[in-house]
Amino acid sequence: MFTGIISDVGKVTAIERRNDVNRITIDSRYDAATIDIGASIACAGVCLTVISIDPQPNGRTRFDVEAAPETLALTEVGNWQAGEAINLERALKLGDELGGHMVSGHVDGLATIVGREELGETTRFVFEAPASLARFIATKGSVALDGTSLTVNWVEGNRFSVLLIPHTLSPDVTTWGARKVDDRVHLEVDQMARYVARLTEAS
Repeated sequence: MFTGIISDVGKVTAIERRNDVNRITIDSRYDAATIDIGASIACAGVCLTVISIDPQPNGRTRFDVEAAPETLALTEVGNWQAGEAINLERALKLGDELGGHMVSGHVDGLATIVGREELGETTRFVFEAPASLARFIATKGSVALDGTSLTVNWVEGNRFSVLLIPHTLSPDVTTWGARKVDDRVHLEVDQMARYVARLTEAS
Protein backbone atom coordinates (compact mmCIF):
# COMPACT_ATOMS: atom_id res chain seq x y z
CA MET A 1 0.00 0.00 0.00
CA PHE A 2 1.19 3.52 -0.85
CA THR A 3 0.08 7.14 -0.39
CA GLY A 4 0.97 8.75 -3.72
CA ILE A 5 3.64 10.96 -2.16
CA ILE A 6 6.74 10.52 -4.35
CA SER A 7 9.90 9.98 -2.31
CA ASP A 8 12.50 9.80 -5.10
CA VAL A 9 12.94 10.19 -8.84
CA GLY A 10 14.78 7.10 -10.02
CA LYS A 11 16.43 6.38 -13.33
CA VAL A 12 16.20 3.22 -15.41
CA THR A 13 19.77 2.06 -16.07
CA ALA A 14 19.21 -1.29 -17.78
CA ILE A 15 16.45 -3.53 -19.14
CA GLU A 16 16.95 -7.23 -19.77
CA ARG A 17 14.36 -9.34 -21.55
CA ARG A 18 14.03 -12.84 -20.09
CA ASN A 19 11.49 -14.84 -22.09
CA ASP A 20 8.25 -12.93 -21.40
CA VAL A 21 9.53 -10.95 -18.40
CA ASN A 22 11.47 -7.67 -18.29
CA ARG A 23 14.13 -7.36 -15.60
CA ILE A 24 14.60 -3.65 -14.91
CA THR A 25 17.48 -2.00 -13.04
CA ILE A 26 16.64 1.31 -11.34
CA ASP A 27 19.09 3.78 -9.79
CA SER A 28 17.80 5.61 -6.70
CA ARG A 29 18.77 7.71 -3.69
CA TYR A 30 17.40 5.08 -1.32
CA ASP A 31 19.67 3.61 1.35
CA ALA A 32 20.39 -0.01 0.40
CA ALA A 33 20.30 -1.00 4.08
CA THR A 34 16.61 -0.06 4.25
CA ILE A 35 15.49 -2.19 1.28
CA ASP A 36 14.74 -5.88 1.65
CA ILE A 37 14.57 -8.47 -1.09
CA GLY A 38 10.86 -8.91 -1.78
CA ALA A 39 9.99 -5.33 -0.81
CA SER A 40 7.39 -3.49 -2.85
CA ILE A 41 8.29 -0.19 -4.53
CA ALA A 42 5.86 1.83 -6.63
CA CYS A 43 7.61 2.65 -9.91
CA ALA A 44 5.63 5.34 -11.76
CA GLY A 45 2.66 4.05 -9.79
CA VAL A 46 3.18 0.37 -10.61
CA CYS A 47 3.81 -1.85 -7.58
CA LEU A 48 6.90 -3.94 -8.39
CA THR A 49 8.90 -6.37 -6.25
CA VAL A 50 12.59 -5.89 -5.52
CA ILE A 51 14.57 -9.00 -6.51
CA SER A 52 18.14 -7.72 -6.04
CA ILE A 53 19.95 -4.81 -4.40
CA ASP A 54 23.28 -3.29 -5.47
CA PRO A 55 24.75 -0.50 -3.27
CA GLN A 56 26.78 2.01 -5.29
CA PRO A 57 30.09 3.68 -4.30
CA ASN A 58 28.45 7.12 -4.50
CA GLY A 59 25.96 6.21 -1.78
CA ARG A 60 23.12 5.59 -4.20
CA THR A 61 21.42 2.22 -4.67
CA ARG A 62 20.50 0.22 -7.73
CA PHE A 63 17.75 -2.35 -7.40
CA ASP A 64 16.19 -4.79 -9.83
CA VAL A 65 12.50 -5.48 -10.36
CA GLU A 66 10.70 -7.78 -12.76
CA ALA A 67 7.66 -6.90 -14.87
CA ALA A 68 5.44 -9.84 -15.84
CA PRO A 69 3.49 -10.12 -19.12
CA GLU A 70 0.28 -8.60 -17.72
CA THR A 71 2.16 -5.56 -16.41
CA LEU A 72 3.92 -5.13 -19.75
CA ALA A 73 0.61 -5.39 -21.62
CA LEU A 74 -1.43 -3.01 -19.47
CA THR A 75 1.10 -0.30 -18.57
CA GLU A 76 3.88 1.78 -20.08
CA VAL A 77 6.54 -0.30 -18.31
CA GLY A 78 7.22 -2.25 -21.51
CA ASN A 79 8.10 1.03 -23.25
CA TRP A 80 10.64 2.19 -20.67
CA GLN A 81 14.15 2.83 -21.98
CA ALA A 82 17.50 3.15 -20.21
CA GLY A 83 17.89 6.71 -18.96
CA GLU A 84 14.18 7.23 -18.32
CA ALA A 85 13.24 9.01 -15.10
CA ILE A 86 10.43 7.47 -13.05
CA ASN A 87 8.60 8.40 -9.86
CA LEU A 88 9.37 6.13 -6.90
CA GLU A 89 7.61 5.53 -3.60
CA ARG A 90 8.44 3.05 -0.85
CA ALA A 91 5.61 0.98 0.65
CA LEU A 92 3.68 2.50 3.53
CA LYS A 93 4.61 1.39 7.06
CA LEU A 94 2.34 1.46 10.09
CA GLY A 95 2.81 4.80 11.77
CA ASP A 96 3.83 6.65 8.58
CA GLU A 97 2.17 9.97 7.80
CA LEU A 98 -0.63 9.54 5.27
CA GLY A 99 -0.07 12.68 3.21
CA GLY A 100 -1.87 11.70 0.00
CA HIS A 101 -4.54 9.02 -0.29
CA MET A 102 -4.59 5.23 -0.18
CA VAL A 103 -2.95 3.90 -3.36
CA SER A 104 -2.56 0.19 -4.10
CA GLY A 105 -0.06 0.37 -6.94
CA HIS A 106 -2.42 -1.67 -9.12
CA VAL A 107 -2.80 0.50 -12.20
CA ASP A 108 -6.32 0.60 -13.65
CA GLY A 109 -5.38 1.94 -17.07
CA LEU A 110 -3.68 4.70 -19.02
CA ALA A 111 -4.70 8.35 -19.25
CA THR A 112 -3.48 10.58 -22.08
CA ILE A 113 -2.35 14.17 -21.56
CA VAL A 114 -4.46 16.29 -23.92
CA GLY A 115 -3.54 19.71 -22.55
CA ARG A 116 -0.84 21.50 -20.58
CA GLU A 117 -1.32 25.16 -19.65
CA GLU A 118 1.06 27.35 -17.65
CA LEU A 119 -0.93 29.51 -15.21
CA GLY A 120 1.64 31.69 -13.52
CA GLU A 121 2.73 29.74 -10.47
CA THR A 122 0.78 26.59 -11.33
CA THR A 123 0.43 24.31 -14.34
CA ARG A 124 -2.85 22.76 -15.45
CA PHE A 125 -2.77 19.31 -17.02
CA VAL A 126 -5.85 17.98 -18.80
CA PHE A 127 -6.21 14.21 -19.24
CA GLU A 128 -8.48 11.92 -21.17
CA ALA A 129 -9.32 8.70 -19.34
CA PRO A 130 -10.77 5.49 -20.77
CA ALA A 131 -14.57 5.61 -20.64
CA SER A 132 -14.63 2.59 -18.34
CA LEU A 133 -12.60 4.52 -15.73
CA ALA A 134 -13.90 8.07 -16.20
CA ARG A 135 -17.02 7.30 -14.14
CA PHE A 136 -14.81 6.77 -11.07
CA ILE A 137 -13.25 10.26 -11.34
CA ALA A 138 -15.00 13.11 -9.54
CA THR A 139 -14.38 16.82 -9.02
CA LYS A 140 -12.36 17.34 -5.81
CA GLY A 141 -11.72 13.59 -5.66
CA SER A 142 -8.32 11.92 -5.71
CA VAL A 143 -6.48 10.10 -8.49
CA ALA A 144 -3.01 8.59 -8.70
CA LEU A 145 -1.19 9.53 -11.91
CA ASP A 146 2.22 7.94 -12.46
CA GLY A 147 2.11 7.20 -8.75
CA THR A 148 1.43 10.82 -7.70
CA SER A 149 -1.59 11.56 -5.52
CA LEU A 150 -3.42 14.48 -7.15
CA THR A 151 -6.73 16.28 -6.63
CA VAL A 152 -9.14 16.52 -9.55
CA ASN A 153 -10.19 20.10 -10.37
CA TRP A 154 -12.93 19.49 -12.91
CA VAL A 155 -14.44 16.66 -14.91
CA GLU A 156 -16.10 16.92 -18.33
CA GLY A 157 -17.10 13.60 -19.84
CA ASN A 158 -13.95 11.46 -20.11
CA ARG A 159 -11.66 14.44 -19.48
CA PHE A 160 -10.43 15.83 -16.19
CA SER A 161 -7.82 18.30 -14.98
CA VAL A 162 -5.34 18.72 -12.14
CA LEU A 163 -3.21 21.68 -11.05
CA LEU A 164 0.44 21.19 -10.14
CA ILE A 165 2.50 23.58 -8.03
CA PRO A 166 6.16 24.44 -8.81
CA HIS A 167 7.43 22.08 -6.10
CA THR A 168 5.73 19.09 -7.73
CA LEU A 169 7.10 20.09 -11.14
CA SER A 170 10.71 20.14 -9.91
CA PRO A 171 12.78 17.38 -11.60
CA ASP A 172 14.18 16.43 -8.18
CA VAL A 173 10.68 15.82 -6.82
CA THR A 174 8.70 14.15 -9.65
CA THR A 175 8.82 13.59 -13.40
CA TRP A 176 5.89 15.93 -14.07
CA GLY A 177 7.95 18.88 -15.25
CA ALA A 178 8.95 16.94 -18.37
CA ARG A 179 5.46 15.67 -19.19
CA LYS A 180 3.89 16.91 -22.42
CA VAL A 181 0.75 16.59 -24.53
CA ASP A 182 0.18 13.06 -25.95
CA ASP A 183 2.19 11.39 -23.15
CA ARG A 184 0.39 8.46 -21.56
CA VAL A 185 0.48 8.08 -17.78
CA HIS A 186 -0.55 5.37 -15.35
CA LEU A 187 -3.98 5.98 -13.83
CA GLU A 188 -5.24 4.45 -10.60
CA VAL A 189 -8.69 5.61 -9.57
CA ASP A 190 -9.67 6.20 -5.97
CA GLN A 191 -10.45 2.91 -4.23
CA MET A 192 -13.47 4.33 -2.40
CA ALA A 193 -15.03 5.41 -5.71
CA ARG A 194 -14.53 1.91 -7.10
CA TYR A 195 -16.16 0.23 -4.11
CA VAL A 196 -19.10 2.67 -4.02
CA ALA A 197 -19.73 2.02 -7.73
CA ARG A 198 -19.60 -1.74 -7.19
CA LEU A 199 -22.02 -1.59 -4.26
CA THR A 200 -24.39 0.56 -6.33
CA GLU A 201 -24.30 -1.97 -9.17
CA ALA A 202 -24.87 -4.86 -6.77
CA SER A 203 -27.93 -3.21 -5.26
